[in-house]
This record gives sequence, C-alpha cells and structure tokens, in this order.
Amino acid sequence: MRAGDWFLDSGIQLACGGVARYHWIAERRNAPVSTEITGYAISALLELHERAGDGRYLAAARRAGDFLCRAWDPLCQAMPFEWSDGQAPVEQLSYFFDNGIIVRGLLRLWQATGVHAYLETARRCADSMARDFLNGHDIHPVLRLPSKEPLERDAGRWSRCGGCYQLKSALAWRDLDAIQGEARYQAAFDRAFSLALADHDSFLDAAPDDRGRMDRLHAYCYFLEALLSRPDDSRARDALAAGIDRAGAELRRIRARFERSDVNAQLLRVRLWADRLGLVALDGEAAAEEAQRVASFQMSSAEARLDGCFNFARHRGQLSNFANPVSTAFCLQALAMWEEHRHGGLRTGWDRLI
Repeated sequence: MRAGDWFLDSGIQLACGGVARYHWIAERRNAPVSTEITGYAISALLELHERAGDGRYLAAARRAGDFLCRAWDPLCQAMPFEWSDGQAPVEQLSYFFDNGIIVRGLLRLWQATGVHAYLETARRCADSMARDFLNGHDIHPVLRLPSKEPLERDAGRWSRCGGCYQLKSALAWRDLDAIQGEARYQAAFDRAFSLALADHDSFLDAAPDDRGRMDRLHAYCYFLEALLSRPDDSRARDALAAGIDRAGAELRRIRARFERSDVNAQLLRVRLWADRLGLVALDGEAAAEEAQRVASFQMSSAEARLDGCFNFARHRGQLSNFANPVSTAFCLQALAMWEEHRHGGLRTGWDRLI
C-alpha cells in the first residue's frame, strides 16, 4: 500500500513521533509538527495496521501516541497547537477541534494496545475541552496559552470562528462516555449537537469567495460525518440529506477553479455510511465520480517523500505545493471503503472514520 509506505518512509513523521502539518513540495521541507495532525496520523496508522496486519504501522502509531502524551502541558492543563524542537517559534494556542481529534486517536490507540497513558491523556484533553472551551453561548474555537483567554475570532478563517464542524471533535465526549459511563461527557456532546444544528445552515455562506467556500466544505463535511452518530434523530436525518446534496453541488460548481482532495473523500465516506444506515440513498454515479477524483490526487514519484501521498488540492487543474497527511488519511480510507462497498458491503464502521 503506497500511501502506507508514505506515512512510514517520507519523513512526515519525525524521530520524536510527532507528525508535520504538511510537506512543502517545492521547498523540500516539512511544516512544524502539529498535535492535531499527529492525532489524525494515529488513526490512519491504526487503520493501515488493521487492513494490512503490518506491525510497523502499529509501532509508528505508538510513537505518535507517546509524543502526544509528552506534548500535554501539565502546567497549563492544555494540549498545545504546535510543537517545536526549539529551532523555530510556534503559536502558543490550543484549539477545541484539535483536542477532539487527538482524543479520538488516543482512544483508538488505547483500545489497540491497552496502554493506560493513552486513555489518561485522552481524558485530560476531553476535560479541557469541556472546562476551557465550552461556554454559556457556544464553543470557543481557540484559546491563548497559558492564559486560556479566547483568541479573537476571525471570520476569514473557519478554524478560528467556530461553527457546526466542531461536532466532529465533540464525538470525543461521546466516545469517552461509552468507555467510562460518565454522564457529564454525554451532556457536553448533547450541548455541542444542539449548537451545531442551530448554525449549520449559514456556515458555508460565511465564506468570502469560492476558494473559501471549498475550504468550508471541508469543515462542513466534518459536521455531516458527526450527524451519523444520531440516526434516530429526525433533525440529524434532515440536515444530513440536505447537506449531502448541498455539498455535492457546491463541490462540482467550484472544482474547476479550486478542488480539495479531502472534500471528495469526506463526502464519499458520508454518502456510503448514510446509505448503509438507511438515511440517504446512495447516488451511485456521484459516488463513483468522487472516488475517481480522489484517486486522481495520489502522487507518483521516485522520491519517498512524495510517492504514494495524496496531494492537498488542485488550482485550475494544477496540483498544489502540499503533500498532506490528513488528505492522505482521508483519501486512502475513502478508496478502501469504496472498494468494500463495491465488493460485498462496508466493513469500516462509521465511528472509525478518520
């Protein structure tokens, strides 16, 4: 599996265990290590381990998990946004969304290994999400460290203005409630669910232009994924059906100018599971087209730093300058799920969506 080899051999995971946010192709260098991307990588590596049975993926996932346990700041009681080896400055911030991705990756790693430190770090992050970010009105998207004062919201950057996409990370509370049976986690998820349903209709319209709209489609698909957790809720079913149609139409309207690989992959994954749950009948033609588009982003190269990864995006038909670990994780899983669907039915659980 070429995408799996890329995670192991490209250098996107550093010796410390942390994973870089992305790789600049032309400059031949990595962006700083991101705790969020390291959390995503854990889930991707465990996915690869389960599919291929190769112990190297589990070992790499454990290195990433050990890094996140060390990255937790015990003085701030917070998970920082980025990590530095001291050679470059990083922003002293903590993101709600990042914490949720980290929690879910660590919980999956704990289930695979039984190592208590992974569960404990996941619990600490989840408690920070509830204590520091959830407030009387909504969810603070970003906090400054060490003060934990909310960062000024920036309407031009979806990751710094909050919104319905936070529901995917709030699944961390749902997952912990299932493990530990603590009602406070379920209550926090219920609150996030209500907030997401209240503002999802306006989320895409806040984009300043079509490029920003494509970026927001990526985040909006997080919301659609999280709705799969409430198949018996009529509000979730209605939002999911409308959201799949809206996201598909917007993706196709914008893609000639700017197209993200991950939006195709995320939408395909949601389509497959919405159909499996009996919530939204699969549009087979659209799903097949999205699978083809996903596959077209995989790179071939004589260099291990690029071969097998999925490129971040196309700008007017030209691939971007970013080899992206999250795009690679989403795309490899989406294509695997598409093959499952075509040959006997989905085996990947909706709650295993990276």
